[in-house]
Amino acid sequence: MTAVAAGSYPTAPGYNVNVRSGPGTQYRVVRTLPRGARVTINCQKPGQAVTGPYGTTNIWDNIGVGEYVSDAYVRTGSDGYVTGRCG
Repeated sequence: MTAVAAGSYPTAPGYNVNVRSGPGTQYRVVRTLPRGARVTINCQKPGQAVTGPYGTTNIWDNIGVGEYVSDAYVRTGSDGYVTGRCG
């Protein structure tokens, strides 16, 4: 049996996307993704609602240890969760 790899998704074109230490804008920016970046979503969790190019959502995507981006800036093709929730 083979493991299913996490999906890679493009960030919104024309945006430098802030990566935060938690699921909300009150968390510090740990880095900024360049325009045209792709992210691998490890898990997702609810947090602060954010409005971006892909609508308003409270879903935050975990892309690394202590690294979250708002799903409003990631084109997942869904308005809901596309992977498991973070523990």
